[in-house]
Amino acid sequence: MNFRNLQGIRHGSTIPHQPITKVLIANRGEIACRVIRTAQSLGIRSVAVYSEADRNSLHVAMADEAYFIGPPPASQSYLCQDKILEVAKHSGAQAVHPGYGFLSENTEFAELCEKENIIFIGPPASAIRDMGIKSTSKAIMSKAGVPIIEGYHGEDQSTERLKQEADKIGYPIMIKAVRGGGGKGMRIAMTKNDFDDQLESAKTEAMKSFGDQIMLLEKYVETPRHVEVQVFGDRHGNYVYLFERDCSVQRRHQKIIEEAPAPGLSEEVRRSIGEAAVRAAEAVNYVGAGTVEFIMDKHQKFYFMEMNTRLQVEHPVTEMITGTDLVEWQLRVAAGEKIPKTQKELKLKGHAFEARIYAEDPNSNFMPGAGPLLHLSTPNPTDDIRIETGVRQGDEVSVFYDPMIAKLVVWSEDRQSALQRTIAALKQYQVVGLSTNIQFLLDLANHKEFQAGNVNTDFIPQYSKELFPDQPLTSQAICQAALTMILNKQDQLYRTSIDSLDPYSPFSWSTGMRVNENRTQTVSLFDGDNEISVEIIQYSNSEFEIKTPDGSIHEVTGEIENSGDKLELTCFIDGIKSSSSIVINGNSLHLFSGTGNRELKLPVPKYMESKIGGGAAGDAVAPMPGVIERVSVKEGSRVEQGDPVVVMIAMKMEYVIRAPKSGVVEKIVHQVGETVSKGTLLIHLKEDSES
Repeated sequence: MNFRNLQGIRHGSTIPHQPITKVLIANRGEIACRVIRTAQSLGIRSVAVYSEADRNSLHVAMADEAYFIGPPPASQSYLCQDKILEVAKHSGAQAVHPGYGFLSENTEFAELCEKENIIFIGPPASAIRDMGIKSTSKAIMSKAGVPIIEGYHGEDQSTERLKQEADKIGYPIMIKAVRGGGGKGMRIAMTKNDFDDQLESAKTEAMKSFGDQIMLLEKYVETPRHVEVQVFGDRHGNYVYLFERDCSVQRRHQKIIEEAPAPGLSEEVRRSIGEAAVRAAEAVNYVGAGTVEFIMDKHQKFYFMEMNTRLQVEHPVTEMITGTDLVEWQLRVAAGEKIPKTQKELKLKGHAFEARIYAEDPNSNFMPGAGPLLHLSTPNPTDDIRIETGVRQGDEVSVFYDPMIAKLVVWSEDRQSALQRTIAALKQYQVVGLSTNIQFLLDLANHKEFQAGNVNTDFIPQYSKELFPDQPLTSQAICQAALTMILNKQDQLYRTSIDSLDPYSPFSWSTGMRVNENRTQTVSLFDGDNEISVEIIQYSNSEFEIKTPDGSIHEVTGEIENSGDKLELTCFIDGIKSSSSIVINGNSLHLFSGTGNRELKLPVPKYMESKIGGGAAGDAVAPMPGVIERVSVKEGSRVEQGDPVVVMIAMKMEYVIRAPKSGVVEKIVHQVGETVSKGTLLIHLKEDSES
């Protein structure tokens, strides 16, 4: 494609072309980096904006220019429309790319850009408005011949009318906030007896989240699939679909792994759902990249759910199976060009997966985390493996924004080989400093039903026992960890004493032991709260006999290589070769092997022991890093066990911390607005018996 066309040099068209030589990215993180890469490849200069928390971030480093716009909270920086437009005008940017989230689907911002004669790289404000209200979008789609789920979208919001409509539709019923999103203001009433309680709960949450409690009702499709279609339109009236993605596997109603194309679809259904998505785009005169989301039942009947009027997080899988750059298409169409390819020219090739790597703890209901990326090692990017990220080793995952670390995108000729490559790449991903969902993604990708493509939106709860298995520490892992401790200690002793020792002395072994003398020692490790005692007999610098807690004895040989911030272990356990990477951070030993990541704790000397955050048993502590949003109690006030005491905000979500015991609030340690780390003491409670 010729860059000159992007500058508005095209003849024979009635659509005005506006040159784009500089674009402002009104976003952060991996999507900002993604847009910057494409802009640079086209010779377009990029302008970044950043909050105080992102001053040293990757997107700021990559951009040609960067401007500070305010404090960390998005409401004071990335959501400030006037600040964004002021930077655009000051920098001379002709266009603003909103990425996704933040201002990407904000009608007022799109209108403001147009008013200021700045190109908004997205659809017309009217399309954003029409698709942003669920009842309006359903009516438009129905008129356009796009299949919709039977439901009620009327103005009469009385409880009695809603119950009557629910009876007509039939249970189970989905109750949704008209202005909802991200699972907020959404409840399921399985029976008529459930309806009142679920309606009230949905209304309460909707009012808190969106300031609106108007509801719609839909027939609830049991064990549904979430299948969405990438569409594209231009200002010349051209529309195409770039096939579909399956995003069924979710937690907290949010996607965690996506693939394209959707597994198991017939060619007839694939064409039919694509054409329906194009009708949806045509109905609102859509321009640019958009996604039409459908819910699909077990018979592959599909129904319109909503349209996301922006680029989706999971757009790279579509790029991988179509050989396109959707950001480039966005820039070209925004400059007035036609869509680069016709529908006939778009060919589906191969299969792609996207695994979202988050700072979160799957074993604690996927609670998000934050903190420093003390060690970060990824698979090597190739034409078939993409790492979409906005962070580097040493960066911090902030409590103020989404906890996604990266997107791992993998392509291959067919689904099975693409999935196997994804598994292999996940095993190469190494993160130390905070909890991640990498091991969970591995367990998910290895699940037999996922391997078979039998996915639905209830996949995680349906197979929770298999996806959250007890994972006892294997003898191999114990031997690897114990051997690492011994060899690392030898290496450290050798490094500190080599210059001072007589090389001919019989005491010159790096272990400090005498020649020809066997040495027996015991090494302690902690797997969670379980102490593991390992007996080791050392015959030489590299030969050992290791007795594991189950009583088995293993012949082990090995060596380590120090490669900067990690150790590379190569060993033979009972004659079988194994290799691992080990990162030791404080008293944590992270073992990365072919089966995934395992974190073990090393003993801490008594003089170094301390309680994290200083909290005693029964005190209220922070369950994750975050910002204190509200303190619900006062010093001296009495609380009962379970009473809310503090509200925290972390990763755009609200968490209520409740009193773990009854008593009197003796001390409030942190105040509103303060940022705290996981385990920090928030409220010190004094039980009645202590008075």
